[in-house]
Amino acid sequence: MRQVQRICTVYFSATGTTKKVVTGLAETLKKRMDLPVDSYDFTLPGAREQVLRFSETDLVILGVPVYAGRVPNVLVPYLQTKLDGGGARTVPVTVYGNRNFDDALIELFDLTVSAGFLPIAAGAFIGEHSFSTVLAQGRPDALDDEWIEKLSQVIEDRVKSTEPQGLEVPGQRPYRPYYKPRDRAGHPVDILKVKPKVGEGCTDCGVCAAVCPMGSIDPDDVSHYIGICIKCGACIKKCPEKVRYYDDAGYLYHKEELELEFSRRTTPEIV
Repeated sequence: MRQVQRICTVYFSATGTTKKVVTGLAETLKKRMDLPVDSYDFTLPGAREQVLRFSETDLVILGVPVYAGRVPNVLVPYLQTKLDGGGARTVPVTVYGNRNFDDALIELFDLTVSAGFLPIAAGAFIGEHSFSTVLAQGRPDALDDEWIEKLSQVIEDRVKSTEPQGLEVPGQRPYRPYYKPRDRAGHPVDILKVKPKVGEGCTDCGVCAAVCPMGSIDPDDVSHYIGICIKCGACIKKCPEKVRYYDDAGYLYHKEELELEFSRRTTPEIV
């Protein structure tokens, strides 16, 4: 294979945790391998319109968050049609909110292969949950940085290797269904159509509309939705006045259960 000449980061990161992992990994590799880094953030709708093309001289770090144990379904069409791997070596990276990444990593791995990439390593990292400020609070953190360093060593070694990788990625095929919350009686809790509300103190600054990955918040009336809500947490966590909130009972129950059941510290996985 041809020698790698640049590192590329490609990521979706509504609240910044996936970006932190992917760019941290790229910067570590930059120091190790003395290569330039180009970045492409496809979080906002307009960024998902153009096709990205790569070649055998590229090393692409592709990062997405985990939603309900899978690659977010709203991103799958983009990953299937707007990425042309061109034989580039790639590192699929998923970031989850401390519950589990289930089949997200193997799904992202398969998507990269289908797009013409050659995966040489992969990793599942942890970021503060999009629903919460206490679940995996502050992650990725310094201990996660140590795992980023470990993964960078693995990548550097494999870039230099002439042996086939044959990665075994955690997960199962066929993929399991998206994780569905349930109440204490075992009944499904449906939060698909739940959307944040706007409380008193909103200054109509428009930040929430600007950061919505679906372009679903009306910039002329930020209490009005013109599209779907994927519950990514961007509008809530980035609101300067902290006045966006959920009041749906099912959502709040699910959030509380997550915080109680998955409060332990999980460890990143790299392959």
